[in-house]
Amino acid sequence: MRARKKPYEVIRDRLERGRTVVLDGGVGSELVRRGVRWRDHGLRTDTAAVHELHREYLEAGAHVIRTNTFQLNRRIYQNVFRDAAHLHHIGAPDLDQRIPKLIPRAVDLARAARQQAGRDDVAIAGVMSPLEHCFRPDLAVSDDQARAEHAEIAHLLAQAGVDLLLLESMNTLAEARVAVAAARATGLPVWVSYVLDAAGNVLSGESLSDASRMARDEGAEAVLVNCAPPEDIERAVAAMDDGDVKIGACAHIGRFDPPSWKFEFFPQFRDTDAWPPPRYSAAAARWQDSGARILGGCCGTGPAHVRALAELAG
Repeated sequence: MRARKKPYEVIRDRLERGRTVVLDGGVGSELVRRGVRWRDHGLRTDTAAVHELHREYLEAGAHVIRTNTFQLNRRIYQNVFRDAAHLHHIGAPDLDQRIPKLIPRAVDLARAARQQAGRDDVAIAGVMSPLEHCFRPDLAVSDDQARAEHAEIAHLLAQAGVDLLLLESMNTLAEARVAVAAARATGLPVWVSYVLDAAGNVLSGESLSDASRMARDEGAEAVLVNCAPPEDIERAVAAMDDGDVKIGACAHIGRFDPPSWKFEFFPQFRDTDAWPPPRYSAAAARWQDSGARILGGCCGTGPAHVRALAELAG
């Protein structure tokens, strides 16, 4: 009997045949839209809602679902204290263990949803991201700081059983390079996605071409652009040179309404009605015509947008 292909082998084969792979849509923003309080990414008190959203994306036809681990790192707890001594003096006693517990829990929820849906061919992408706010490249940490922190996250995701690692919304080449190295050290396939500015550069102002070349040279199998309006994504995809990697794209829709991207944050993207699923799919078709073979949604999108993408992908 022929052995069943592993989920990422199915994805890789689909891409090699020139077929389109569909990612899921927004996770954090969609959970908040559904009323989930964002403390601990919903991974302590709202796990049923996280599981249900994964299941809906699977039913919509996603080929890859992402773990609910975007910007889930030790800094989201450390940054509200003066220093480590202050954290241990007044902080909750389990803060040091939150990340080692929550990251595996996020993976478990995605795996359970996949099993319940009977979609063993779907790959689970373990999401890594900038250690500081994804829209603030000026806050990027030093290479030495980033190296240990990204290595921990990559290891936790790999040990929990993800099929690939997706470095999402990377906003500087320096941190992306460190994160790719940490991800590659696990032996898992790696995809890198960059958040864009209106000029089509990485948000740091660095060239997207340079960023794509770096990702290829460091061993990434796919380079994506994300976390920008559909019009910005379209211009960037049209200018990308795929080289030896696959190209992908995920746009956000609506307008970002802070106060923050962490803790009690409400990652709201308002005024999303201007981009209903048919319009979003039509934009994605243009990205596809420009060479993108990985299509998904970013903040503000939901299962209905992914269903439209799945119909486009065929």
